[in-house]
Amino acid sequence: MEKITSLFINYFHIKNIYIINIIYSLLFFLILKIFRYIFDCINLRFNKDEKNLYITTRRNKTVLRIIYFFIIFFIWKEEIRDIITFISFVSAAITLAIRDIIYNYFCGIYIKFIKPIKIEDRIQVGNIIGDVINTRSLFFEILEVNPNTNQSTGKIIYVPNSQIFSETIKNYNTAFKYIWHELEINITIDSNVDLAKEIILNILNSNETINEIPKKMQREIKKSHAEYRIYFNKLTPIVYTSINDNKIVLSARFLMHPKKIRIVESEIYEKLISEFKKNNINFT
Repeated sequence: MEKITSLFINYFHIKNIYIINIIYSLLFFLILKIFRYIFDCINLRFNKDEKNLYITTRRNKTVLRIIYFFIIFFIWKEEIRDIITFISFVSAAITLAIRDIIYNYFCGIYIKFIKPIKIEDRIQVGNIIGDVINTRSLFFEILEVNPNTNQSTGKIIYVPNSQIFSETIKNYNTAFKYIWHELEINITIDSNVDLAKEIILNILNSNETINEIPKKMQREIKKSHAEYRIYFNKLTPIVYTSINDNKIVLSARFLMHPKKIRIVESEIYEKLISEFKKNNINFT
């Protein structure tokens, strides 16, 4: 250790105590890295549940960071005053150089405590739609979703934490797990509208996924009344009628989980095609 410190002192012209502290800091950093690797291996082997695996990994990482912080504080406690004095001289320059990093860091603290977004939330930031898969000190990660298909593209987008203030954020899951979704079904002007609406409602009400949601939504609304002034008069599917460009537009409105929209849409359309053919109702 003495040979290493003397080498650094002669080369960098730094005080002996600083060299020793740097070496100890790096040494403990490597030790904790090894511990984290061991914990991750054990966790990966014995924890078969994906959600618990993710949560446990995050907790282990946080605990090791806290331990390292206290170790660093203990190592450098005698030199902290000198470091603060030095930092005070260059703080203005540092602030200008890393102001975006500082801003994103404090926005990250805001996200952690206020929770405008949480992991697994589906959100829209500007023109980007995706599911939040991770939140970090400087940015959060979302798994991009194609707005036309409501399905993942497989791309991970890194969004600076400051975007929660500079961009409009749409959160699909803040108050409820479910959102109102509408399908526009266009039929010819001479079609039997009443029969078409009856068929659509029967298909919607017979769908298992759609059928279960109103009861769940009712419970969520009751829970949310303390924080949000949100009321819905009707939670079951409904079909609205309008005329546009010489065609009848039937708008089927129903509650749906954002991540299940495409699957349910496909089931509805398959049954609609079959039923409309049987009853001579034509799409347009």
